[in-house]
Amino acid sequence: MKLNFKYLFSILALMLIINSSFAQADGKKDKIDALRAAFISKKVNFTPAESQAFWPLYNEMSDKLDAARKTFKLQYNLKTNFDFATDKEAEAYLAAELNLKQKEFELYKEYYEKFKKILPVKKVSAVRRAEEDFKKELIKIVKEN
Repeated sequence: MKLNFKYLFSILALMLIINSSFAQADGKKDKIDALRAAFISKKVNFTPAESQAFWPLYNEMSDKLDAARKTFKLQYNLKTNFDFATDKEAEAYLAAELNLKQKEFELYKEYYEKFKKILPVKKVSAVRRAEEDFKKELIKIVKEN
């Protein structure tokens, strides 16, 4: 069964890559989010009640993470070559990046506490592992293509 899911995931990811070249950024994000949700759900094996309680919280956390990252990206266009005119600008960039990482950490900590109120701690841990496994699979598929 694991092999079938992996095969299905690979096909979906490949379709995502092909289709995403023609889609807008929001469309790509939505497809990746759907694949992530399916991957996490499969790995964690939520009960229907757990799933119903978990996903609104998870999506709320993801939205807050996305907003923090978007704010940072707007402030520092990440497509530049990072040639700062002054040391002060470089220092400001580093401080902003550390602030972003701190904000991400605080959000993860806050929401993992919320998750533990609705899920067994083993499933909360499984969510984190599934997130990392999803990233690895996605990177692997992109590299292969």
